[in-house]
Amino acid sequence: MIEAQYWTAETDQRVRCFLCPHQCRINPGRRGLCQIRENRAGVLYALTYNRISVVHMDPIEKKPLYHFFPGKEILSVGSVGCNLKCQFCQNWEISQTGFVDNLKQTDSQKIVSIAQSQGSIGIAYTYNEPFIWWEFVRETSEKAKKVQLKNVLVTNGYVNSQPLLELLPYIDAMNIDLKAMDDDFYRSYCGGSLTPVLETIELSYQKKVHIEITNLLVTGLNHTPEHLHRLVDFVASISPDIPLHFSRYFPAHRMETPATDPEVLLEAYKIARGKLHFVYLGNYYGTEGQTSYCSQCGKPLITRTGYRTSLGYLENAHCQVCGTPFPLVDE
Repeated sequence: MIEAQYWTAETDQRVRCFLCPHQCRINPGRRGLCQIRENRAGVLYALTYNRISVVHMDPIEKKPLYHFFPGKEILSVGSVGCNLKCQFCQNWEISQTGFVDNLKQTDSQKIVSIAQSQGSIGIAYTYNEPFIWWEFVRETSEKAKKVQLKNVLVTNGYVNSQPLLELLPYIDAMNIDLKAMDDDFYRSYCGGSLTPVLETIELSYQKKVHIEITNLLVTGLNHTPEHLHRLVDFVASISPDIPLHFSRYFPAHRMETPATDPEVLLEAYKIARGKLHFVYLGNYYGTEGQTSYCSQCGKPLITRTGYRTSLGYLENAHCQVCGTPFPLVDE
């Protein structure tokens, strides 16, 4: 536990946190909405600074990142807590708790050393929301960068611009979960708002971080053609080369509606492929939406079976058939 960054003192020992758009006003002895930043006698502390819930080697495709070191493994670490309260959270056992006492203690150098010893391409900060773990992610990612390890964030993107900009120089790739292109959806089902997430996507792309976007299609809520066209238009307005992952929802946490019909995923895939070059389907076991195709001639460049990958007509990040560049990070 260390003193948190991005807060100011107010009267009567209250504090105001400025890490994320909630900007929680926190009374003494209380925590912010994220559940892991606590006011102790007028000082804001980051309770999970050196505490982890999970450390595990994963395929990079599991993040999911499909255009970033395909076929490689990355050390994945997480803690607990989140600054959104999605009713359909698929990882709620970790992200929707603030219970820190039974977490393992670690330090940033130990995490870097584990990544090196395991032959990992780097470190993925995932499982819960990494931006609320800001102090530890900042320290660890800087040390990882010094020894040529890559840093990956799997995030909801709900963060203020100043802490984002301070962290981005150390971040190589991000998968950002864009819940819906609908502010009412964010407020009703996630306890947040849309605009900060869009700003995180745009700013991170401008700063040359590799970006991939995930959209969880929740049954009956965010997959009408209107929803999908708005989302696809936004991604295409930044770049049609940004990979978009549609993921299948399953009942979890506080949401009991049935799992997403696979036909919904296939329709989303069809709509997105009209404007985006690279569209994928997750939590889905069909053959569609697993392969990376050349954006010009349509030849298969990378094929995937589960988390296993194999190269097709791809060499030096170009299509072997027509020579079209493929947006790939692998060095």
